[in-house]
Amino acid sequence: MPTDAAHPQSTDELFHALQENHRRPYGRTRTVTAEELVDAAERFDEPVPLIHALLELQEAYTYGSDPRKSPVVFARLLTLFDERPDAFDERLRHQLFWRFKWVANALIALPEIPLTSLRQWLGEMRDRYEKAGLGLQPYYGQAYQLAAHVGEDTTLAYELWAARRRTPLSDCEACEIRERALHRADAGDDERALEIWAPVLAGKESCQEEPARSVSYALLPLVRTGRADRARELHLAGYRACRRSAGMAGEVGRHLEFCALTGNEGRGVELLAENRNLFDEVDSPLDLLHFLTGVEVLLSRVEGLGHGELPVAGYAGRAWTVASLRAEVRERGDGLAARFDTRNGTTLHSDHRRERLDRAPLLDALELTLRSRGLDDLAEGASRTDAATGSGTAAAPTVPRTTEALPESVPELILRARELGELGHPDARACWARLRTLVAAPGYTHPDDPAVGPYVRLCADLLSDEANRAAERDEFAVAVELQEEAAGLYDDAGAPGDAALARACALLAAAEIPAGTPSEGGSEGGSEGGSEGGEGKAMADALTEAHASLVRLHEETPGLAPYVEGRLLRLRASALGLRLQASGDPEHVAPVLAEVERLETFALRHSIDGQVSGAKLLRAGTYALSGDLPAAVTEADALRERLTEHGPAWHLPRVLGLRGRLQLGLRDASAAYADLTEGLRLAAAWPADAVDTGRLHGDLAEACMHLGRPDEALTQLTRAAEAELRAEKRTDAFCAYSNAAQLCLDLGRIEDCIALLDSLLTEPDVAAGKVDDRLVAQLRLVRARALHAGDDLKAATAEFVTLAAESAGWEDDPGSHAMIAAETAMLLAESGEFERAGEAVGRALAAHALAPRYEQLSNCLRELARLQAQQEGPGGLDGALAHLATAGRIADEARAAGFEPVGRPLDSALAYEHGRVNAYVGQYGDALAALEKALALVGEPGPETGSAGEWAECVRLAGLVEGVYLERPAAALTRLDAAVDRLAALGHTDEREQLASLAAQLRDEA
Repeated sequence: MPTDAAHPQSTDELFHALQENHRRPYGRTRTVTAEELVDAAERFDEPVPLIHALLELQEAYTYGSDPRKSPVVFARLLTLFDERPDAFDERLRHQLFWRFKWVANALIALPEIPLTSLRQWLGEMRDRYEKAGLGLQPYYGQAYQLAAHVGEDTTLAYELWAARRRTPLSDCEACEIRERALHRADAGDDERALEIWAPVLAGKESCQEEPARSVSYALLPLVRTGRADRARELHLAGYRACRRSAGMAGEVGRHLEFCALTGNEGRGVELLAENRNLFDEVDSPLDLLHFLTGVEVLLSRVEGLGHGELPVAGYAGRAWTVASLRAEVRERGDGLAARFDTRNGTTLHSDHRRERLDRAPLLDALELTLRSRGLDDLAEGASRTDAATGSGTAAAPTVPRTTEALPESVPELILRARELGELGHPDARACWARLRTLVAAPGYTHPDDPAVGPYVRLCADLLSDEANRAAERDEFAVAVELQEEAAGLYDDAGAPGDAALARACALLAAAEIPAGTPSEGGSEGGSEGGSEGGEGKAMADALTEAHASLVRLHEETPGLAPYVEGRLLRLRASALGLRLQASGDPEHVAPVLAEVERLETFALRHSIDGQVSGAKLLRAGTYALSGDLPAAVTEADALRERLTEHGPAWHLPRVLGLRGRLQLGLRDASAAYADLTEGLRLAAAWPADAVDTGRLHGDLAEACMHLGRPDEALTQLTRAAEAELRAEKRTDAFCAYSNAAQLCLDLGRIEDCIALLDSLLTEPDVAAGKVDDRLVAQLRLVRARALHAGDDLKAATAEFVTLAAESAGWEDDPGSHAMIAAETAMLLAESGEFERAGEAVGRALAAHALAPRYEQLSNCLRELARLQAQQEGPGGLDGALAHLATAGRIADEARAAGFEPVGRPLDSALAYEHGRVNAYVGQYGDALAALEKALALVGEPGPETGSAGEWAECVRLAGLVEGVYLERPAAALTRLDAAVDRLAALGHTDEREQLASLAAQLRDEA
């Protein structure tokens, strides 16, 4: 497998290449590159470069789950040590003796290695340690692990290891804690095991493998001891640390087992798909055994629940179902366990495997993620159906509704569908769906019934229903094509009224087709200083033409049935209502109200309750668009009263949704919450596609945020997304999920955020490129920020670098690229890569010149300056000051453009950063002068200003510089005491306490 690694021409280039490779994640690329670098090192005929290259190669084999090759590389290192011990400095010597343990673990993982060879290797390790004068605790640790692996009595082996004092070559504290905890867990003492594990599970002890390995073992003990919520938290964080890693295949298997035993079989199947690479990439038989056993636990559970034919990911080269993959995995797993038992002369591995497979579920259901999906959802390719009531309140009972069974005969079904369709009844959809299935079946014979009409008319009906569904999904071009085809068939069937209605629907849908394709992701708000586009005007013009065409069509089609004419009038009013929405022009209000009046008068005259309701809804919406919210509420209340008395009942959820939105506009979140909750309760009585429940859940989430209930808002956002998915509105669904992920991040629920986004980004539609690339980029951007917030700087930086490279090609949205590139620069600087950070900020500045992002760029440059001064000290001062100078130019530009930042004023923030940067590099006089300038720019705080915090921070740092570093405590105390008094008088308690604490510290040190 060739790589792009350069062939080093000198030892310096070789060492640089080794460092670069060391930064790569473990896997095929890193391993192959390490092999190439060993070949390159041999050409220099120097032992030290070769030693370093071999060490890197052995590490790649060890953590890349290739135990067969690790001992071979170590044998070469041991030979070099015996021949050239002088080439090994103290660090290399330590590495050599440390890796005796790696070889012991590698040999244990290979069932073809005889037990006698394992014991011989431990003897070699003991002899080498004794000869080198090294403590034997590491040797006894390996002896204990061999005894535990073989299935011997471990009592003595454990005591010989655990009772000995640790040495510099002992495993790290975290790994030893894991072994001690597993010793207790294997004895059935979950409580004691978890007590031992506590420092690792809490993150107080960690290493390259920990806490990920310990987490995977601790999940079931945690559930068994009643700590399910803690198990959930650790599953989310621990799985992310080991997913798709061949070196942690066993850990992945235990996470799959955890899902299977806690009612999360659907998530388990999703995680299995995400780790399909492990079937072919794991070269360690022991790791593969643990992985396959976990897979089989999951598959057995899924098959037991009746989903044996569910497609799942498995070995490459063929399609798998749960049943077929389970059979394959069972055969392979049993074979591996038997090989280890044959080598070891015990039945431990077969017994342990059987014990895992025989475990009963521990919980019926444990909600692991915000997007929990059941096996039925996976089988149907649809999302889980949530209850419609709001979280956090007592669920009101769903409104009971008696639904009639679908007619058995085709003529009755056709007539019933048309009758319900004329009423706009939601149950019509089920009739059309059944008819669509019947018509598509081989051998369908259309009834010879004059009341039903010809086959061509039924085809037109089905096309029109399909077109209406497309329009609801905002697929307006599809809707136009289908309606026009339906109109032609209606003409052929001799139904001119229906043909006119289909053409009218096509006219309105054509006007709703966007003039361009707007960006849906990546951009966070409008450009600072940008301008509105012409899309609203273009849409308004198109709707004006559509309305004129609708009027002509209406006037030129005689003999219309009342229900058809009512719909034409509704389309005319809707066209003008949409025009008002697009234009916002007050002059467009009166024409809408006139058309609404015409529609309502006609509907009342012909007792068409659905169109009466439609007219009142349009009127209320028009009042709202014109800014008269009280009038809109009055109209909505009148409509609600009429619907309660006259119906149609399925309009009530829609009216309550509108009323809830109006109450949000009036800033009455409690009333909005009540309306929206009631709307969802009523909506549950009707088919899922009868009411836009996604909109209701989304609006309820907004109400929850206003009421200070962010956790409930998060629940509503995820329900909104699932509802949109059920309605096949994937863009709306992913937008709702993006909002949910951002809210998770804002709430500090980092792992929930990452788990949600990981689930979304592995969706087949995303992988196939069917979701808007900007929206996907937005999801990845939130994920990168969550990784950073979760202290995974390496992964966050890698994602930001990739996003910055992709967004560089967004010629229509340079502002978003400026923002992403600026954040990328900050993460690179945080990683100490200031050269790459400078390149990234240069690209951000170039994009900023096209679409200004004053605040983001100023924040970025100040942060780069701070990080460079903090990490490099005096040597980084020039670079830091250069960044601040650029930030100063941006502040000047922003001032000239009349830009007002959302956060701190740019000038005072810049002066403060000059003070902090100079303080970092020891230029305390300059630092104090800059802070004095910052204080002058911020100005004295008042009781209601938002500058108290910024002012107090400037005083704090000035007092610290003056009192500690410039050794002028008296002056510093005068400054601090005056500030404390002022803040106390203004009631700024938190800010006052920070300064009072510093003053007390200075007095104590005086």
